[in-house]
Amino acid sequence: MSDSMPTPPAWQRAVGRLAAIGLGAVLLIAAWAKAIDPVAFGEQIRALGLDLLLPAGAIAMLAVALEAGLGSALILGARRLVVLVPTGLLVVFFLLLTGRAWWRSAHGMAEAVAGCGCFGNLVQRTPAQAFLEDALLMVPALALAFLARPRARRFRKRLVAAGVIGVAALLLAWRAPSLPLDDLATRLRPGVSIDALCVGEEGTPGRVCLSDIVPEAENGRDWVILTELDTAAFTRVIPDLNRYVLRQGKAGVWVVCTASTDDVQSFMWQWGPAFEIRQAPPALMRPLYRRLPRSFEVQDGIVTATIDGVPPGLSGNAHPHSAAEGD
Repeated sequence: MSDSMPTPPAWQRAVGRLAAIGLGAVLLIAAWAKAIDPVAFGEQIRALGLDLLLPAGAIAMLAVALEAGLGSALILGARRLVVLVPTGLLVVFFLLLTGRAWWRSAHGMAEAVAGCGCFGNLVQRTPAQAFLEDALLMVPALALAFLARPRARRFRKRLVAAGVIGVAALLLAWRAPSLPLDDLATRLRPGVSIDALCVGEEGTPGRVCLSDIVPEAENGRDWVILTELDTAAFTRVIPDLNRYVLRQGKAGVWVVCTASTDDVQSFMWQWGPAFEIRQAPPALMRPLYRRLPRSFEVQDGIVTATIDGVPPGLSGNAHPHSAAEGD
């Protein structure tokens, strides 16, 4: 925009600025959701077959930095084409992915249980919901962000600031797996009801909730352990876990896994567990953890504490996060 061009009306400048801020906020939230659990995001990239040129983990890191950088640039008012064009391409890419997932689920080529979209693994949405919500959130805002673009005052400083934020997001994603972010990065946290942890649309036959897997936890106090049966972190505490269950004198510990029926039977023959094992679909279980095993205490159907590891007294690596702590 040259100096000879007339100044756009104030309302146009305000609309363009607000649209850019809204779109930038969506991208920053999306970057945060992915950065705190980059492993799950990498798994989604691998499942979509996008790891053709680079490993899925590297693509996940770069995507987080790009989203954070573009989002912060928009919020800072850097509405130049060098920012808006890559943002538009990113929005189109999101819509292509969610549109493809919607088409595949509608034609029976994939389960219509969850959609990634721009918010990673944290938000449960069907493929149709992911496409429509991403389109409504981003497309109108992107179009309006082109309205009455300002002159390039302090553009370089804003771009540098956005770059710094992008690098900070990259560092967060790099360190996130070792940080205590499980209650933020997953849908399982203190205060959540187990009948709200579900996969599939409400009212459909394919809907499964955690309360369907462990209905006993709806009443009384129980521990639920999410794990894979063959992981060393779980198998080495099985003797202690058996003693714990036998001391209780009743069933109060439930192990939930995604193993097949044959694998569960093989595990029972090998280990003779005193606890019960329940099988859950991967789509239900995956959003509940960043690494396994992960355990949580349930009081009358409400999660009261979460633990990285197994219940207290069985592992020195257990770190409970209770609702009273405000996590």
